[in-house]
Amino acid sequence: MNPLYVDIARAPYRALIGVGGIGAGSFFAIKGNHTLGREESRSGHFLPRRDYCKLHIICHYVQTLLGASFTTIPIGKVGEDEVGERLVREMQEAGLNTCYVQVAPGLETLFSFCFIYPDGSGGNLTTDDSASAHVDAAYVRTTEPEFGRFAGHGIALAAPEVPLAARQALLELGTRYHMFRVSAFATGELAEAMQLGMLQQMDLLALNRSEAAAFAHLDAEEYAPAVIAQAAVEELMRLNPAAWLTVTAGAHGSWSWDSRQLVYRPAIPVTVVSTAGAGDAFLAGVLVGLVAGLTLHQAHELGVLVAAHSVTSPHTINKETNRVTLRQLVERMHIPLDEAVYRLLAS
Repeated sequence: MNPLYVDIARAPYRALIGVGGIGAGSFFAIKGNHTLGREESRSGHFLPRRDYCKLHIICHYVQTLLGASFTTIPIGKVGEDEVGERLVREMQEAGLNTCYVQVAPGLETLFSFCFIYPDGSGGNLTTDDSASAHVDAAYVRTTEPEFGRFAGHGIALAAPEVPLAARQALLELGTRYHMFRVSAFATGELAEAMQLGMLQQMDLLALNRSEAAAFAHLDAEEYAPAVIAQAAVEELMRLNPAAWLTVTAGAHGSWSWDSRQLVYRPAIPVTVVSTAGAGDAFLAGVLVGLVAGLTLHQAHELGVLVAAHSVTSPHTINKETNRVTLRQLVERMHIPLDEAVYRLLAS
């Protein structure tokens, strides 16, 4: 797999335990750039791309970049169908511990139908009655022995596409067992998450541009990404002054806040095949950097690199991303790296 050079025995974190949606999807290229009407019928074609959900994407990169000595435990449910069977098999092939990925009889695996216009914009339709929708707090609490096993030395990840109650239960376990707690939210979930006090139960909040705008009560189309990132920092300082923040904005770059300094990094100008999953790849790279003992701003640099390599694949998981291919990208693009980051890639 060619993992990074990280001594897990001496690392601050030895495991990641995460809850979130596990599913797949398809991509459909629509003809014509004008927005699809309510009763309109339009032609197009399916694209040869594989789509994966957030928890799977993040966990895949974390496991494959850190290697077999690191433990990654996804918590979720898949349907009793061919898609679910394939996803579990792919997770196992990547080295993930799938003991808490339950097959739910009578339910279907989470599935998204993504549509793309010729200009690259688009949207998606996602099933709301899938196995992932049945991941509840009680199921998450069955994993408590794993939290006890890695108490003080683990990362607790609460990712979207499962109910907020399940993610809140995971953050509570992460708090009880002194883990580094990471949260991500869809735009429409932020208000409820704040009402539930979830923003006070995390150490790192990961948002994209539109999510950060909603978090900061701004219109994402009216404000520049840098303004949105700064406003999100100010809102986070009000709610949880000790927490960290990352904000991604695609080609506009990304920001990291470590409760003291806001740092901007531009996107790496690679040839983009698909941006789907780039934000999740970025977060995975950041988490890998933190496991390796990097500061948040150094880990931010690694996150940008992993995201850049991810978008060179048509699939939302680039299975070619590893230490060797990341180093080759750095050398080919002449990317300046912090010395600590480069050591992780060195041959």
